[in-house]
Amino acid sequence: MRSNREKVLMNVEYKFTNKEVTPWGGMVFLKQFLDSMGLKDQVNRCQALPQPGSNRGYSPLVILEAFICSIWCGANRFLHTEVTRSDRALAGIFGWKRVPGQDTYKRFFGKFTQSLNQQVADHFYRWIFSNLHADNFTLDLDSSVITRYGSRQGAKKATIPPKKAVHPIIPSSPLSMM
Repeated sequence: MRSNREKVLMNVEYKFTNKEVTPWGGMVFLKQFLDSMGLKDQVNRCQALPQPGSNRGYSPLVILEAFICSIWCGANRFLHTEVTRSDRALAGIFGWKRVPGQDTYKRFFGKFTQSLNQQVADHFYRWIFSNLHADNFTLDLDSSVITRYGSRQGAKKATIPPKKAVHPIIPSSPLSMM
């Protein structure tokens, strides 16, 4: 059966530009989102974040913005962040002079200790919860006990008796930090 659609000729105007064309053009919206939530100010206010050890080092803001961009673009431990590193247009969108690579992320996040994690988390949780404008909350904690027993496929019987129950509530939460 033939389609009854009409053929419409479209007048498409083609223009050439000297501007860089990149598949990351939509990242402008991510930049606007990060700017609207005030991420730059909060990162700059957080005194606990590790600072660069040399004058050639990246600021924590550039490292975190580039890391967020990499994750947003689909980077993970298998697909390294080198995709965003070589894109000059992406650097232009965010205003970076240089884009950090994977080694920069490893060094930066390798500086975190349990104490430093707590300080940084306190800073950002306070910021998040102070900007959370809700007039009421309901905190629902399920304290039921889940019984775990039976055999696991392919597992040998242990000499230690298996635990009969697991309590699903995690002892510490972000709300307890406030």
